[in-house]
Amino acid sequence: MNLIGEHTDYNGGLALPFAIALGVTVVAEPLAAELVEVEALDLGERDAFPLDHVERVAGWRAYARGLVAELRPACGMRLSIEADLPRGAGLSSSAALSTALALAILALDGREMERLELARVCSRVENDWVGASSGLLDQLAVLFCQEEHALRIDFRSLELRQVLLDLRGWTLATLDSGVARENAASGYNERYEECARARELLGVKWLSAASPADVAELPQPLARRARFVLEENARVDAAAAALAGGELPELARQLDASHAGLRDLYEVSTAEVEAAVEAMKRAGAAGARLIGGGFGGSVLGLFPPGAVLPPGALTVEPAGPAHLI
Repeated sequence: MNLIGEHTDYNGGLALPFAIALGVTVVAEPLAAELVEVEALDLGERDAFPLDHVERVAGWRAYARGLVAELRPACGMRLSIEADLPRGAGLSSSAALSTALALAILALDGREMERLELARVCSRVENDWVGASSGLLDQLAVLFCQEEHALRIDFRSLELRQVLLDLRGWTLATLDSGVARENAASGYNERYEECARARELLGVKWLSAASPADVAELPQPLARRARFVLEENARVDAAAAALAGGELPELARQLDASHAGLRDLYEVSTAEVEAAVEAMKRAGAAGARLIGGGFGGSVLGLFPPGAVLPPGALTVEPAGPAHLI
């Protein structure tokens, strides 16, 4: 769950995610044959492919195939996938899936990998095998977040800092807009390419390093995209400061400002998402914003003590990182 700092990871910016208890569990068992069998229990679907010849496919099967190709396990295996995390709701289900698969494959193979490198591998699978131009945000959150903390990530330096997430009686909750968000099939990749074009025109490696004056000279819509990145960066540290000072109304204001930027400057909202934000607000949310890549998925709301959540809302609390059971 990304508290704030959206679309900043691939732009060298800042983000403030936290891990939640919902997730994906993968059971790995050895096979005598040099074959990989994969079963998605929740979907009732299967896949099978030879260990030494992994062909590309679309959909959820691309995750297991990509990770087997990247990690090159020494033996065949059966992988069983089960989840209590909604898919396509902006709750990092893809990062949960890839991370769980990677940890299970490595464990069965008797190997360990440094977690930052593992995050890079999972991100590479998302980019090269699944076809989504995502950054490292979700993978780092899944692998490094701690109980009762959010994780401040600086994507230029990859500095990670734990931030105490003390809500002082307030509640964070999500509400599904009803529109599934599929990264590879949405406008997410288009926004990624627009930011790459903006960087090229500005002559900078990261949009987060650009100046507001230079950004204002970009053609539209690139100027709006880059302006959002700079403003969202500032909101991450404002949100961290609000948490440190116990200023929950200020945190709510930052969530509202983030949503306005995602809607008006980054243009990744939809009518259904706006309806979900409005439902949160009617129920008493002090602040609410869309989460994830946009174009559907869920919204996040911050509710003061005593508020009654809208029907269908899911309370989210910080939890620990991905781990072996």
